[in-house]
Amino acid sequence: MEAKDQKFLEFLIQSIVEHPDDVKVERKVDEMGVLLTLKVNPMDMAQIIGKRGATAQSIRSLLKIVGIKNNARVNLKIIEPEGSTRGMRPPRVTDGI
Repeated sequence: MEAKDQKFLEFLIQSIVEHPDDVKVERKVDEMGVLLTLKVNPMDMAQIIGKRGATAQSIRSLLKIVGIKNNARVNLKIIEPEGSTRGMRPPRVTDGI
């Protein structure tokens, strides 16, 4: 049975990314709480992480709120796939230097 936190995360991420069918969320429960593991298309990593990690931090904050409402500690682990575009910048144009 899927929990509310997993459904919420899937909905949220699928709303952000360009490849919603590639979103995979695994849920594990242990004595430390709930661990949600997120996998997305490599082309969507930059959208999930955001500038300086701001989007990822916001997602984690929202998950903590969902966890509080359900009396659980929820953590998020984002798996960076091979070939992700996170951190890639276009080449800089220099003035002939």
